[in-house]
Amino acid sequence: MEKKEKDIEELRDELRDLDHRIADHFEQRMAIIAEMALAKKKTREPIYDRNREDEKLDDITRNRSNPFVVKGLEEIFIQMMSIGRKYQYHLIQQRDRYIENYFTEVADLVMFPDTRVVYPGVPGSYSEKACIQFFGRETDHYGVKNFKDVALALNDGEADYGVLPIENSSAGDVTGVYDILLENDVCIVGEEFVKVEHCLLAPKGSRLNDIRVVFSHPQGMMQCAPFLENLGVEQINVANTAIAAEKVASDNILTHAAVASRDAAELYGLEILASDINFDHRNVTRFVILSKKRQYTENAGKISICFSLLHESGTLYNILSHFIYNGLNLTHIESVPLPDRQWEYRFYVDISGNLHDPEVRNALQGVREEVAQFRILGNY
Repeated sequence: MEKKEKDIEELRDELRDLDHRIADHFEQRMAIIAEMALAKKKTREPIYDRNREDEKLDDITRNRSNPFVVKGLEEIFIQMMSIGRKYQYHLIQQRDRYIENYFTEVADLVMFPDTRVVYPGVPGSYSEKACIQFFGRETDHYGVKNFKDVALALNDGEADYGVLPIENSSAGDVTGVYDILLENDVCIVGEEFVKVEHCLLAPKGSRLNDIRVVFSHPQGMMQCAPFLENLGVEQINVANTAIAAEKVASDNILTHAAVASRDAAELYGLEILASDINFDHRNVTRFVILSKKRQYTENAGKISICFSLLHESGTLYNILSHFIYNGLNLTHIESVPLPDRQWEYRFYVDISGNLHDPEVRNALQGVREEVAQFRILGNY
C-alpha cells in the first residue's frame, strides 16, 4: 500500500504541533536552569563551564549521520546554553565585586584650582580646543610631544586629566590610542566632540600653485585626501596638525604648507591659502578625557570595554548577545588583531548605560566570565 503524500497544510500543522512541544520542553529546561542557578550560588560553582558545554555538544550530536542536522543541533544548543547562562546571571544577581573594587561613583569630576590638564601637541591644535571646550580656558593646561606622553604625565602625577583624540567621523579610529589605554593604568572619564575645519596654511607671500610639500598629522592628511591629491604635493606626517603649522612658520619656506586649523593660522602668523579642505564638511573628532582615578559620574551614559576572543564560529555573537538580552544599545565596535596570536582578536566596544544599572552589571558579568583579558576602559 502506497504511503499517502501529505499536502503542505498537513505538514504545516505537524510542524506547528512539534514547535509547541519544543517550546514546552524549552520552558521546562529553563525551569531546571533556574534551580541550577540557585545550586551554583550555594556551592560558588562558576556559571560558565566551557568543558562541560563542549561535552554536552558531543553527547547531543554523537551517532547522528546527517551533517546538516549535526551542524543545526550544535547551533541550537550553543544558543540554548548561552541563553541559560544569561538567565542564571539574571537570577543570581551576585554583587559585582569587580566594579566595586575598581570604580567609584561620584557626583561630578573632581576639580581644584590647581588641576592640570595635558593634551598632545602645541597651542592651536584640535586637542587643545577639546581641552578648552571640556575644562574651560582658565584651567591650567599644557601640551606634550605625542599621545604616549599624555599617559606618562598622568602616570607620573604631573597632570590630573589628559585629552586624546580617539575617533574621527571621516577617518575612523585614531591609530594607537586604544593601545595606550591598555598599556597604562588610566580610565576614560569624559568625552568631547570638536568640529574639524582644516585649512591649508603657508608663510606670508606663498601662493597655492607653488606649494610642493605639505605637513600634517596622518588623520589630517586622510581627511583632506582629495584636495591634496588634486594639488599633487608631497605629504609628510608629523605628530600633530598644530605642530605642522608651527614647523611651517618656523621654516618659512614659501613652497611648504600645513594642514591645520584656522586658530593655528592666527597663532603662528600663517596665511590661509585654502579653507575647509576636508572632504566631509560634517567632520567631527571625538576626544576622550582620561584620569588615573577610576571613577564615573552618576549621570554617565556610555561605557567602553575591551576583551579578546578566540577565532571560533559564534563566539562574538554569543558575547554581543549579552547586551541584546539585557536591552542595552551597542554604539561602537572595533576589532584589532592580537600580536603574535594568529586569528585572535581584541574587541573594543561602547555600550549605552551606567555601571550602577542592574542590566549593565548583569551583561558585563556575563561577558567577563566568557572572554579573556576583559577590561572596563571607563564610564562617562
